[in-house]
Amino acid sequence: MSTQRNGSPLPLDGPVPNHVAIIMDGNGRWACDRDLPRHAGHREGMKAVREAIESALEAGVGILTLFAFSTENWNRPEEEILALMSLLKLYAESEREELMDQGIEVRILGDLSRVDAGTRMAVEEIEAATRGGQAMRLNLMISYSGRAEILKVVRGVAQQVSEGTLRPEEIDDATVEAHLHTRGLPDPDLLIRTSGEFRLSNFMLWQLAYTEIHISGVLWPDFSRREFMAAVEDYQRRERRFGRVPTG
Repeated sequence: MSTQRNGSPLPLDGPVPNHVAIIMDGNGRWACDRDLPRHAGHREGMKAVREAIESALEAGVGILTLFAFSTENWNRPEEEILALMSLLKLYAESEREELMDQGIEVRILGDLSRVDAGTRMAVEEIEAATRGGQAMRLNLMISYSGRAEILKVVRGVAQQVSEGTLRPEEIDDATVEAHLHTRGLPDPDLLIRTSGEFRLSNFMLWQLAYTEIHISGVLWPDFSRREFMAAVEDYQRRERRFGRVPTG
């Protein structure tokens, strides 16, 4: 039986997903339900980020990927964008020491060209400070788009072909994966989406081809260890077939 760091068993016998990805949805609705400004929901959501990280560590997850900010989020009101960037900067600065102590290596994946200089510096510093952590890899997807990532791959491969360093018939999965933001990492075993929505929202479109999906009905600020372990329990019930016929 799989165990957590504190020795207590996970809900069911079975494998623990090595790579868990989470679409953190529902901050705005959480705030609106309480007649609060949307940025209050984003701030409360920081607590759920800590909860998810602690839960993943306890379960023995090797890689945790959090969808923190999409390229589409740049279309939100400027006040909300500024609040989100401020919270990201605050998170990177306030959590750096704790993540170092926990042995968590943080990587920021996405297009940071539109991120303000102060926030970009903060996330670069948390990457540098946590580099080499062995307990878990934490990917924060910021200014990320699955379609933009695939376009980046296409342009990179086209450039290689035009330069004569790659023949079209040599293009395979490995060629594509070498150009992804997640190059060198295994695809997610489990995707968790909160708030009860059944959408991928332009997230990791290549990598999620055979990922098991768990939909949690709770809004992200209410996401807790209970919800994380319920998702793991759900995953442990699945038979992953990768297009093959069922066994037994």
